[in-house]
Formats: sequence, structure tokens, C-alpha cells
Amino acid sequence: MDRKETLGSLPPRILPWYDENKRSLPWRIDRDPYRVWVSEIMLQQTRVEAAKDHYVHFLRELPDVRALAECPEEKLMKLWEGLGYYSRAKNMRKAAREILARGGFPERAEDLEKLSGIGKYTAGAIASIAFEQPSPAVDGNVVRVLARILGDAEAQDVLRKRYFAELAPAYPEKRRGDFTQSLMELGATVCLPASPKCLLCPVRDVCATQSDALPAKREKPERKETQMTVFVFENGRGIWLGKRGSGVLSGMAEFYNTEGRLTEAEAEAYLQNAGLASFSLRRAGAHKHVFTHLVWHMTAYAVRTEEDLSALPAFSSLRFYDKKQAEEKISLPSAFRWCMKY
Repeated sequence: MDRKETLGSLPPRILPWYDENKRSLPWRIDRDPYRVWVSEIMLQQTRVEAAKDHYVHFLRELPDVRALAECPEEKLMKLWEGLGYYSRAKNMRKAAREILARGGFPERAEDLEKLSGIGKYTAGAIASIAFEQPSPAVDGNVVRVLARILGDAEAQDVLRKRYFAELAPAYPEKRRGDFTQSLMELGATVCLPASPKCLLCPVRDVCATQSDALPAKREKPERKETQMTVFVFENGRGIWLGKRGSGVLSGMAEFYNTEGRLTEAEAEAYLQNAGLASFSLRRAGAHKHVFTHLVWHMTAYAVRTEEDLSALPAFSSLRFYDKKQAEEKISLPSAFRWCMKY
């Protein structure tokens, strides 16, 4: 078979397997476009098991597009806590407002792509799963499945673009959403990155590879390494937090920090020079936090003080939160959350 015939043979092979073997996941219960959208955004950069509970809780609090569009940012960030990549949630709220402005969810992938935070993959997933459009959703799992079936050795980014075009004509007349999900499921549970379960694969008879030799492995980008000193200001009743500016974790809560790794003596001098007169300081610990493109090497100091930090120019952007406020309302990114135990 040529490439077109091979791809066209996939639906009748994969769909029966999917019916028998698909996982029970909360976002498969309802194909409402809002729910499909929320699940697809959550599953970007987040494991399925971690996303499941967050998904149920998120929809309980924000059950529809309007609820998301009108949600205060502080509450939204708290609901997203633990999922990381908080810009996803901000873009979702922006897109929700765009959907309301246009009068409803667009059904075609090309129109969905015009919404904030929705790329080609997510648009294809929503269009096919929620609206039964013949729109491929090609993520890493699907690239892996197709590269092995077709024997394609090119770079994954090249293949992803090719598969979006080649896969569309292979979509069946019915069950287009199921076909999209069946390809994802095959990649997630059988056609694994390492040690694929080829004997269990419903398309092994048309697979050119039947191994983990493909697709070509990506070169991991070099990560910039940064030293950082973190000051956890507290007074026994609560903590002082600021809000990050542009860049990594933009707009998120943070403990006061400065570049470089300060010794205890240097940290004391830093605070004194900033105008803090009365305080006690102790080293709280160290932590390495890894982002996709960046590594923070963090040294933290717990600083106990009764002073009003907002009255000092160096710390004027900080705000005091009592313990209950901090726990219930503030979403502290995991990059800083480890400091709380000190």
C-alpha cells in the first residue's frame, strides 16, 4: 500500500480497538466544546493522572464559557494551581471572552485557531471531537504512531506539518472525534516512546517499523542556569508576597527575590541596605526548579519581621496575606511553593 492507502486503512483497524481498550477519562463523558477545550489545554505539559482531578474541580467551579470569562484572575490562578504553565489559564479566559463576543464556539479548526491560546493541534481536537469535523489533531503521540507506521525518519516538526495535511483525507464519514482520540490513545498506551507494545497493536500488520527506532529523537535545548536568593518574609501571622513582572511566571505570586546566591551575611547586609531595621534571618534551604528552557538554583532565607514592608521603597510592591488568605486564595507557583514549609 502507498501512504494514502495506509492512512485510509487506519480507521477500520483502530476504532474497534479503541472501543474495547479506551481508558475511562472524565473528559470523554461529554463532547461539549467547552469541556473538550478545557481538557485539551490542561493536558498540554500535564500528565493525564494529574489533570483528571483538576479537570473535575475546574468544571465544578467554572462550568461554562461565561463563568470562565467572568472569573477573577486570582480565583482562576488558584483553580489552575498545580498544573503549571499558568499562561494557559490566562489565555483560556481571554479566549472565553472572545467566544462570547462572537456569539458562540466556532466549529471549524481554522476559526478556532484565531482564538487566544488555541494552536493547530487544539483546534483540530475541538473541531473533530466536539463538532465531528475531519480535522486532525497531531500531537507528539500521533506523530510517533504515524512515523512508525509510515517509516518516516524526518524531524518531528517536519512530520507534524506533513501529517496535518496527509491525515485529513483519511478521516471516516462517521466517528471522526473517536478517530482523533483513538490515534492519541494508541500513542499513549501502546505505541510508547520506549518499549512499544507492538504485539498488542491493532495496526502492526501495516506498520513499517514495529519498534521504537522512530521518530527521530529531538535534541534537547540547552537551559539557561540562574542563581536566585529568595526572602520569605513572615511575622507568625502571615507572609508577604509580590507579583512577578514580565517573563517566566508573569503575573503570578512570588516571594521577594534577587539574582545571585547570597551567603547569610550577604543576605543580612542586603536587607539592612534596603532599609529593614528589625528582623531575624535564618537559612531555610535550597532548591533547583527546572523549566523547559531555564533552571533556577534557589537559596531561601526565612525572615521574621514586624515591620510594614510596603512602607519601604525596596519592598513597596509586596502585600501582606494572613495564613488563611495565603492558603485559600493565593496560587503560589511550585517554583516558590517549596519555601512555604520553612
